[in-house]
Amino acid sequence: MSKIDDVRVNLGERSYTVRVGPGLIDRAGAEIAPLLRRPRVAVVTEETVAAAQLARFRAGLEAGGVAMEALILPPGEGTKSWRYLEQVVEWLIAQKVERGDMVVALGGGVIGDLVGFAAAVLRRGVRFVQVPTSLLAQVDSSVGGKTGINSPLGKNLVGAFHQPSLVLCDIDALDTLPGRDFLAGYGEVVKYGLLGDAAFFQWLEGNAPAMAAGDKALRQEAVRHAVRMKADLVERDETEQGDRALLNLGHTFGHALEAATGYSDRLLHGEGVAIGCLLAFDLSAKLGLCSQEAPERVAEHLARMGMKRKLSDIPGALPGREGLIALMAQDKKVQDGAMRFILARGIGESFVTGDVPRAALERLLDEALV
Repeated sequence: MSKIDDVRVNLGERSYTVRVGPGLIDRAGAEIAPLLRRPRVAVVTEETVAAAQLARFRAGLEAGGVAMEALILPPGEGTKSWRYLEQVVEWLIAQKVERGDMVVALGGGVIGDLVGFAAAVLRRGVRFVQVPTSLLAQVDSSVGGKTGINSPLGKNLVGAFHQPSLVLCDIDALDTLPGRDFLAGYGEVVKYGLLGDAAFFQWLEGNAPAMAAGDKALRQEAVRHAVRMKADLVERDETEQGDRALLNLGHTFGHALEAATGYSDRLLHGEGVAIGCLLAFDLSAKLGLCSQEAPERVAEHLARMGMKRKLSDIPGALPGREGLIALMAQDKKVQDGAMRFILARGIGESFVTGDVPRAALERLLDEALV
């Protein structure tokens, strides 16, 4: 078997391992069977992932003596909703999933968040395994136990912290991603360098083009590094009372843009994060927190990767400045009615603050909306 990297997330009784490497879906049965009280799992996935991975996953389970039933949902951010949460929970009940059984989320961030939340509320909590098939899910949403759905008023406003029992990041699954989806996921990868690891950002500047072109060794190293960074933050701050909030770099802007575009394919989550990261660095420079060189370097890297980086890169009309600020005010990080931002003193030096003058935010958005 090819080399597998194991990253341990140490949370006492809720500790688990994130396995990163090729071929993990093909040996899913051997990986998951030791966790099972009876040799069956309930798998929830979506149509695009099912076409690319479900037969392979079923074969991998069967090779390890594990049976499965599958529910296949529509793809897209709209699936992270009350409607589909109800469908998943009722299906799991119909499958007679017990507290000692295992639910599997096979898919990207939408499926991971939705299925994790369903597992959290079913019978007041059943165990689940994350099998993330997108780059975004592998480096971010599958690790750390954040689960949830969107409200029409904002993203991820309904949810629970519910840690998985195991995460299997199969690097081979990334081969089936469309180029746009890979780059959207890369928005979350580059975030890790920007928020706390300047050396990682520099490594990405040198290696990300080859990674996007398909270099599996580089992909595995990027995923491993990002997962290790996230695990360290989650271990220090599981329920996001302090340091873990740094992982939201770019998200205050990005989530508002996703709401503004109706959670549609006009803007993928990772694209919103990339645009949001650059806006956060632009705002930091405007406030005199970092040099103008920092946002210029971020913009140059995003441009080199062929990524969305400006509001004008988003197709269709956007709300004006006040509309965007109203959407930002729905962010789940709001405290005592005040918006909180992740800003930067430089690349790899992010911090959380509620001290952003309204005038500076207005000026930033006025310039960005031109």
